[in-house]
Amino acid sequence: MTSSEIRSRFLAFFKERGHTIIPSASLVPQNDPSVLFNTAGMQPLVPYLLGQPHPGGARLANSQKCVRTVDIDEIGDNTHATFFEMLGNWSLGDYFKEDAIKWSYEFLTSKDKGLGLDPARLYITVFGGNADAPKDEESPAIWGAIFDKADVKGERIYFMTADAKGKEPNWWSAGDSGPCGPDTEMFYDVTGKLTNGMTKEEYMAADLRQDVVEIWNDVFMEYLKKDGKIVGKLPKQNVDTGSGLERVTMVVQGKDNIYETDLLGPMLKILLPEDTANLDNFIQQTLKKSARIVADHMRTAIFLIADGVIPSKSDQGYVLRRLIRRAVRHCELLGNRIPIVDLVESVEQTYKDAYPLNKEHIEQVIFEEEEKFRATLKQGMNKFEKTLNINVHSVIKVAGVVAAKISGKEVFDLYQTDGFPIEMTREIAEERGILIDEIGFEEELKKHRDLSRSGSEQKFKGGLADTSEKTVRLHTAHHLLLRALQIVLGPEVHQRGSNITQERLRIDFAAPRKVTDEEKKEVERIVNEKISEKLPVIRSEMSLEEAEKLGAEHEFGQKYPDRVSVYSVGPKDATPENPQFDKRFSIEFCGGPHVKNTGELSKFRILKEEAVAQGVRRIKAVLE
Repeated sequence: MTSSEIRSRFLAFFKERGHTIIPSASLVPQNDPSVLFNTAGMQPLVPYLLGQPHPGGARLANSQKCVRTVDIDEIGDNTHATFFEMLGNWSLGDYFKEDAIKWSYEFLTSKDKGLGLDPARLYITVFGGNADAPKDEESPAIWGAIFDKADVKGERIYFMTADAKGKEPNWWSAGDSGPCGPDTEMFYDVTGKLTNGMTKEEYMAADLRQDVVEIWNDVFMEYLKKDGKIVGKLPKQNVDTGSGLERVTMVVQGKDNIYETDLLGPMLKILLPEDTANLDNFIQQTLKKSARIVADHMRTAIFLIADGVIPSKSDQGYVLRRLIRRAVRHCELLGNRIPIVDLVESVEQTYKDAYPLNKEHIEQVIFEEEEKFRATLKQGMNKFEKTLNINVHSVIKVAGVVAAKISGKEVFDLYQTDGFPIEMTREIAEERGILIDEIGFEEELKKHRDLSRSGSEQKFKGGLADTSEKTVRLHTAHHLLLRALQIVLGPEVHQRGSNITQERLRIDFAAPRKVTDEEKKEVERIVNEKISEKLPVIRSEMSLEEAEKLGAEHEFGQKYPDRVSVYSVGPKDATPENPQFDKRFSIEFCGGPHVKNTGELSKFRILKEEAVAQGVRRIKAVLE
């Protein structure tokens, strides 16, 4: 079964069970400063998991594109990937544990409409309880009945509790405040030898060996947390499930790693030499890891570019730049068998049915960035020399001990700021007889990863950093600003990114030139005029076709469901049914939240306007 068939079967299975199939959101989240990318299938749906009605109804399903770069240095092993698809189904106050678990099992094991996996190779974990929430007794009872009916023997359901570090393996929470609840996770025996059940200790050992691999997770949101404490149950119980397409494909296709599946395998065939049997084992493993890194990074880079990201010095653009540079570096280690841009064709063919790509545009961006990186290598070498601040001829060795050393912070600065690979820094330093502070570098790298991880673990609240009054007001001001920019600079101005916190708003927008001081003053004047007019802010649900006919602002290239949420700023009597609606000041596809009236906003002021990339400008602004 191909990965494309798995994706199609999943969506068809849940459509038959009353789910609305919604398109994947962009990899770049809208109006959210907490993460750079959508890292899970549930992220774009958080406003609806928090109670806002979804235009598609109470049952939803999709395949969401995701990017996670926290563990970028682990890429090359059997299961990690920076880009992946998360198959997911959701219940917004509709069905709960019994149906969710039953359908997960049915899809995994059904030969007619599912994946046809062997139920005897399934192992299940459930929440074992803690001081705040009781043990989940219902889920294991449901699983037990399912296995009894299928005549599957042996111990295979395990209560899991917090580990030594306090991490709950079967608990999901939206930060310190918000919905939370237990989950049940499904693992599959990839060896085919563990069909008779295992003790909990045997299962945990198998998990460490990766003899069992997690393939699905059903989260049951039934509690409400405030300031880190559970304060009660939610009025509506939600279900959020996720199954990684890469891992499921690996299992279905009988592989022991994701790189030999039909998702990434075609690229590896291009990258690796045809005959490596006569090579030293260490060299074989080195080549294999480099090929995996190139394949992974190129696939991620291609999808980021497809969703509007371009290489830059910050945020999503910096991650894209680092991925391309790292791919170039490892392509060099493979002997530069092909230009990395040649891999675009392979990815385009693999995903052409699910995600049509603008191949020519993507190839141009990657080609230009690769050319720039060649120059960056030269710049990095110059900075490397300055970092040493030592004449190579004066390096002193005493009894074989090197007297010169580059600090971990300096090495990390080369690595993080200039994209100078640590491997290259280490190699050049060794050639010069100079040490680098490896421990110091790892400490700096750990600090960076911890910051990245804490950011990626923050969950959305209405699509913003939070739902405080300040943030909500700035969100509405953001809509006014975008419309004012279009009035002053022209209708070709469209949003390319945003970041809204309690302190300020930030918008990145397509524009061919710098905004003049006079234009900035005019933008401020228009926004403040609309604030003083005390215009109503109205949320409406309508068909996608109707919203597009109204000219609602939306993200270029984004796929939207058949019904969408739209916010308009306009006359008090403006509604979709009223002709006055056409006189609104602003109208955008948006999940909210917003103020009820622009009169709730204080004076608007632009702090800064600057370029962030070719053809993209950035404005930071506040409400005073």
